[in-house]
Amino acid sequence: MKTTSKVMWGVAMTCCLAGCGTITTVFRPDAVASQNLKDSRSHCENVPRIYSGVVYGFCALNGEPAPDKSLESNSLISHGGGALPIVAVEFVASGVLDTLLLPYTIYLQHQDGSIEIFR
Repeated sequence: MKTTSKVMWGVAMTCCLAGCGTITTVFRPDAVASQNLKDSRSHCENVPRIYSGVVYGFCALNGEPAPDKSLESNSLISHGGGALPIVAVEFVASGVLDTLLLPYTIYLQHQDGSIEIFR
């Protein structure tokens, strides 16, 4: 029984880290984060590197709905609130990881500046 819960915990953490905003903004090229936010029709113009995962998550959530889909299709409400725990876990995971990477992201912010979102 303990082995099953460890496996489930490992799978859950892998899934969270695969979509984690911190992984996208710190360990992948800037063009990936920029393109993802552009595709989500975000209103953000740039993402600071310090706590970039949390900011990236907020920017992704504040995007406009796709013009070819109804407003209900992208809504958290349309899932009966079922997506809300996933969003909360992602924000907490990004916040923790951003805090652990703070010395590195401060250095990157000083060297490279913010991640620009090109339209």
